[in-house]
Amino acid sequence: MSPFRWDVLLVGFVLAVPVLALGLRGDFSTEEMVSRLPWCLLAGWVVVALVRAVAAPPKPAPKRRRRPAARPTPAEGPEPG
Repeated sequence: MSPFRWDVLLVGFVLAVPVLALGLRGDFSTEEMVSRLPWCLLAGWVVVALVRAVAAPPKPAPKRRRRPAARPTPAEGPEPG
């Protein structure tokens, strides 16, 4: 699974919002903020991978093929007469 899929990027952005807010507020320097953003992308990738693994539908059971009805053998058939 690519780390640049739209769902991974969206979750990574949602996880990066607090980091960006702390950077804008002044709690993080620009260097600290930029160094933490790739971790948000990694965390987004992990979250999406886990959700996809848990939410994957179960594999369908193999369909059983019906055998054609057995034809009666002459010994089993209707008796003449």
